Amino acid sequence: MSPRFLILCGALVLASGVAAGAFGAHGLKHLVTPDLLEVWRTAAHYQLIHGAGLLLTAALWARLAPAPAAWAGGLMLAGLLVFSGSLYALVLTGARVLGAVTPIGGLLMILSWLTLAWAACKTRGGPRL
Repeated sequence: MSPRFLILCGALVLASGVAAGAFGAHGLKHLVTPDLLEVWRTAAHYQLIHGAGLLLTAALWARLAPAPAAWAGGLMLAGLLVFSGSLYALVLTGARVLGAVTPIGGLLMILSWLTLAWAACKTRGGPRL
């Protein structure tokens, strides 16, 4: 994991998140129930937040301990793929069993933010706990 890779992933995640939001608003509007459309919106929302988180991690990289920063980026990317991906798949396929996978993605996203905090604490001159 490198800052350059995080920037690439963050930009692609954000671009596809905007596309997913537009597809949900215009393409799925008359094809799925309002409840499923809300699930789609949640997936796009979290995708956009964590795409920005990837860019933030890359931007802060030089001020963070590199190993935990790399872990934070990897966990964030994995979490958003599992979380948003499972929700998108649930809406598109109707396979409700995919909802059981979603909390794993959420846990990975939470761990990514905690690891980012740890990366700040491990940096010389960073906050001390």
